[in-house]
Amino acid sequence: MSFSPILLVHICAGTLGLLSGAAAISFRKGSRAHVLAGKVFVVSMLTMAAGAAYLAVVRHQPNNLGGGILTFYLVGTAWLTARRRDGETSRLDWVALLIPLTLGILTWISGVEKMRAPGPPEDGVPAGMHFFMGSVALLASTGDVRMLVGGGVFGTKRIARHLWRMCFGLFIAAGSFFLGPSNRPLRLLSSVGLGRHLSPAIFSTGSYLFLSVLPLILLIFWLIRVRFRNAYKNSSSPYRAGQGRTVVGEPSLPG
Repeated sequence: MSFSPILLVHICAGTLGLLSGAAAISFRKGSRAHVLAGKVFVVSMLTMAAGAAYLAVVRHQPNNLGGGILTFYLVGTAWLTARRRDGETSRLDWVALLIPLTLGILTWISGVEKMRAPGPPEDGVPAGMHFFMGSVALLASTGDVRMLVGGGVFGTKRIARHLWRMCFGLFIAAGSFFLGPSNRPLRLLSSVGLGRHLSPAIFSTGSYLFLSVLPLILLIFWLIRVRFRNAYKNSSSPYRAGQGRTVVGEPSLPG
């Protein structure tokens, strides 16, 4: 089977993104290994998302186009959040918020149209998924507006913004890979001669569903841990000499 160069790059970048994303979530936040895995994740995910958007345009797949653009936006803004200091914003943020706002509105409109249409959806994507993804996009745009109006994000909120956007970008990639058509994991492993040596249970729908939602489970875990860790430090931190205010402890942000 022949693949176009863009498709090959998309597949390789997506695979690397899943592996590096899993590594970044597993390593201690702020550690050297976490920072390195995070950098690989960002580059591979941006490449994968750009490739997905291009292929969607060529193949006339509006759902994949929206997913590629939203993933690029989420990972890109998550990276910027980690690289910036507290309260730092730019004019680019005002332009960037138009991406989730537009995608959210269009995705909701598409969901309403599917609800009104008779019979099952032609593309196999239920209306509920459109409402879910559209709501996430609108929430992201709302977060951008709050950040810009409030003069940036600080402390725990900056960490939370970084975490949820990175993890949700990973969730989109995982869902596309594991729940996509024609059993993509099996096809990929079979192409390198490994598929026949693995148990069929690994390629079951239940396994794919768990792996797809795992980024969301880990997202909730890390957000709760960050919130409770900072709440504990806020209540126990001493006053820093010469500053007259309480030091708010927080985990290190990844690079």
